[in-house]
Amino acid sequence: MSRKILLLMAHPAIHRSTVNRSLFKLADQVDYVTAIDLYAEYPDHHIDIDVEQQRLRDHDVVIFQFPMYWYSTPAILKEWQDLVLEYGFAYGSEGKALHDKLFICATSAGGSEDTYCATGYNHFSVRALLQPLEQMASLTGMRYLPPFVLFDSRRAADGEALKTHQKRWRDLLVQLQQHDVDWSFADQAKRSENCLEQLFLRGETP
Repeated sequence: MSRKILLLMAHPAIHRSTVNRSLFKLADQVDYVTAIDLYAEYPDHHIDIDVEQQRLRDHDVVIFQFPMYWYSTPAILKEWQDLVLEYGFAYGSEGKALHDKLFICATSAGGSEDTYCATGYNHFSVRALLQPLEQMASLTGMRYLPPFVLFDSRRAADGEALKTHQKRWRDLLVQLQQHDVDWSFADQAKRSENCLEQLFLRGETP
């Protein structure tokens, strides 16, 4: 199995980022990953729908990479969805271009992990907060993987936590490219970064 990965990164101030900039650079060095910085690609937000739809056709895995802003994505990713995922292309009776592609969000959160739960400061898990994107994947026929999250990202920016996250990121890209997914596990997992061994099947696949 060999998949091509499309990484769409959205960070409106990437020059000030450590976490997302480092993950994007790592992915950009991988030959089976097409890494696109949407804010650099479209500084005026005039998204080329034809180009973006062709990119989607040409790849097997779609990753949205972004810092979590106000429990959602930076603005350009919402605009990208509104313009690119058209009726007849991404959904509707004839809109089957994305069927069976894999979809995953790679995000960074400023708060600690224990703040993202029902009893925590943010009241919801990251996966719960990203349910609009999970439903987008469902409507367009993509298979949704649990999000890949770096918590407490401000403090992790220059420490061992970031190095560990970078290693897991490399591992995730390899697994996405080479291995099938254990969907019975993926469908109930809240996050992916700590369970890569369980998420992907090894050996022969049917």
